[in-house]
Amino acid sequence: MTTRALAGRGRWIEGWDPENEEFWESSGKHVARRNLIFSILSEHIGFSIWSIWSVLVLFMSPSIGLPFTPSEKFLLVITPNLVGAVLRLPYAAAVTRFGGRNWTIFSSVILLVPTGLAFFFVQQPGTPLWVFMLIGAATGVGGGNFASSMTNITTFFPQRHQGWALGLNAGGGNIGVATIQVVGLLVIALAGNTHPSYVAAIYLPLIVVATLCAALFMDNVDAVRARPGVLREAAANKHTWWISFLYIGTFGSFIGYSFAFGLVLQTEFHFTPLQAASWTFLGPLMGSISRPFGGWLSDRLGGARVSLWTFVGMTAGTGALLFAASRGSFGLYVAAFMVLFVLTGICNGSVYKMIPAIFAKEAEDDVTDGGEAVAAFARARRMSGAVIGIAGAIGALGGVGINLAFRSSYGSAAANGDAALTSFLVYYVLCVLVTWAVYLRGAFKNSVAPRPDPAQAPSKAEAGRA
Repeated sequence: MTTRALAGRGRWIEGWDPENEEFWESSGKHVARRNLIFSILSEHIGFSIWSIWSVLVLFMSPSIGLPFTPSEKFLLVITPNLVGAVLRLPYAAAVTRFGGRNWTIFSSVILLVPTGLAFFFVQQPGTPLWVFMLIGAATGVGGGNFASSMTNITTFFPQRHQGWALGLNAGGGNIGVATIQVVGLLVIALAGNTHPSYVAAIYLPLIVVATLCAALFMDNVDAVRARPGVLREAAANKHTWWISFLYIGTFGSFIGYSFAFGLVLQTEFHFTPLQAASWTFLGPLMGSISRPFGGWLSDRLGGARVSLWTFVGMTAGTGALLFAASRGSFGLYVAAFMVLFVLTGICNGSVYKMIPAIFAKEAEDDVTDGGEAVAAFARARRMSGAVIGIAGAIGALGGVGINLAFRSSYGSAAANGDAALTSFLVYYVLCVLVTWAVYLRGAFKNSVAPRPDPAQAPSKAEAGRA
């Protein structure tokens, strides 16, 4: 392995092969862990900025000259969610074109634009809704960081450690949603609910720190470059769309509930900003922490089996929310929401663990039918990486659906969230049926079993990269 500087393109590592045990133990694991730490930092800040409007809308009231309705506030929350979801595919592709370090630098520093605009405008009385919509759209760039970060970190680790590494990377990023909500709570508690610009001001120097850390401590690796046409190949595979359907129900629920939770509490129980902020951060925090546990549990029980029972739990939890709302029980309502957040985190991990198992099973079947092993497992890696990117993008759109449903439900004549919650319950029932029918009943039922050690599969140097 050699490291060299390429003019105008930053630092690159050539000959990266973490499947080589000698290389991994001597130096590879140290380089990989260093890149993981600063990837988590950058992704964490990206998630925080992506979800900043879930905090800022709590401040918006006539007292600061921003008398927006709940429906308009939900629109401000929906906008960055939509843009972030759309950007996930190009962000994932950008890593394979420009390198993980280079793209992390860019994707971090660009966060200064929407954060700076939010800092300037959010305390300007009389600012029209469309200005905030544009700023909200710009904060969507933070949502793309997840896809580029996951694509990059997958390259650094051998397959036997990828579940752990990706779990830490995803969980550390997801906690950014809870972190900015804690920041919002502290601002309200210490400075009152008339200073939303303080939230943005706190993050401006943190973005600079994340950018500098990426420039100083991260690397590009040649193995990240993907073969052309892999996205088209993945789009033609039926499992891409089944997994995406399930991920809408898991990550879509996590990010949608994370963005909407404070507004739901304000609207459902007429909470003040301080009261809402006191509870808002707990859900995203619990969902983020539970995500690595979902991957760990799936290693032992199988991703499809864990996903099935998690969707059953999400169905029951949504039913409990409807019951709590009908009784006006705040305690039961919040408890049911906390359970839902935990289950979405577990299911995020279990659905992602299903992806390599599905394509490894296809590779095994191909080899059994006379196919060449190296080529079959190389295809499995390519497909797994591509499907992770596609499912991540489509799953994030589920968050848009969550917030649109709440906006429509609270804007209706009934002025409550029952219609939205009922639609979520129906979707979770469909996820239960799909998981059982496609992955637990049919030809792929063996993919729920724990997989053999992937270290036995052909190395990346032999098989190429996903």
